[in-house]
Amino acid sequence: MNKENNDNLPNNPIEAQGYLIIAFYKKFGKEALPLIKEACKKQGRALGLKVKYKLPNNHLTTVSKAFSKTFDQRYVKIISLSDNKFHIQGTKCPFGLENTSRELCEAVMEIDHEYFRTAVSDKIKLKITKTVAEGDSCCDTIYEI
Repeated sequence: MNKENNDNLPNNPIEAQGYLIIAFYKKFGKEALPLIKEACKKQGRALGLKVKYKLPNNHLTTVSKAFSKTFDQRYVKIISLSDNKFHIQGTKCPFGLENTSRELCEAVMEIDHEYFRTAVSDKIKLKITKTVAEGDSCCDTIYEI
């Protein structure tokens, strides 16, 4: 395979999923958002159930530490972590949603939101204060009980 045949290939399954999500959104627009959100929510629930039974407890601190092992430390940093709040910032979207739309980000973030609702508590709230999908320089997300 030559170099030009390797252009735009995903580096991992999450990037590949992102390509599919973006293509679906571009083709169907806002009408696709409920479908994307529901599929992502199911993925988050499945992941949350897996981690819930592997960890010694379901405290936000414990689950957040396990969650943080899944992201690339070069692009994501933990701002604060307690049993009531998990605040992270990232400069690169693992799904490649940069400069797409906030609403697409919110639909895809249903993966992480449902992960925490399932693994920790259904009282977890997600606040996205900034997102690279909307053109911000970083994503700023807070999970709070």
